[in-house]
Amino acid sequence: MRGNPTRSRLRNAAALLLIGWVLGACSHTPSLHLNDHYAMFNAQPAKGSTVYVCHAYGCRKQTKIRFGKAEIAEIRALMKKTKKGDTPTEERRAIAYAIAWMERYTGKITGTSADRAGMDFTASGDPTQQDCVDEATNTTSYLTVLQNNDLLKYHTVSVPFAKENYFRGVAGWTHWTAVLHERGTDKKWAVDSWIFANGVNPAVVETNKWYIAGLDTLPDSTK
Repeated sequence: MRGNPTRSRLRNAAALLLIGWVLGACSHTPSLHLNDHYAMFNAQPAKGSTVYVCHAYGCRKQTKIRFGKAEIAEIRALMKKTKKGDTPTEERRAIAYAIAWMERYTGKITGTSADRAGMDFTASGDPTQQDCVDEATNTTSYLTVLQNNDLLKYHTVSVPFAKENYFRGVAGWTHWTAVLHERGTDKKWAVDSWIFANGVNPAVVETNKWYIAGLDTLPDSTK
């Protein structure tokens, strides 16, 4: 007996929709506004040179830290010394060094200097540890401090976004990253500190190349 052609077409359409949804979910920015990201995780956005460092996973804990004039001056000097030219590429390299410095500075205050690389499923709630939500949110805050102090010439701070690939199992779970937009272009760059231990230069990778094959393929930023 032949099956119902209408029902068969509906099943096929449903399957295509499901495949489309799965593939479409591989990359997503939940909002168009930076503050919406913070609201999503009940986190406080950076204000001036003050950040609210997320830790304990999912911004469960937040510690207020201000980068004073001395710290901003040190960051400025580090970025100037790191740059080998006045180009977007060199600015991204300098930004990576600045983010690592800021992580080490805040890590001494929050205890996250002990933060281990990547994900530790036993660490949820541990105030010394940070997941990708914490890291993406914090890096966005650090980038905002750089922007607020006129330390970004070729880039602006963009909204964090996430990717996932559930076909890869646990290795493809949803992962968040901070994002920079290169001025005058449509290029966006993932700035990902989560894959390394506290205070190591983050990976800075074009968003369309980030987390495609796997996090283990991402390099730390150019030395």
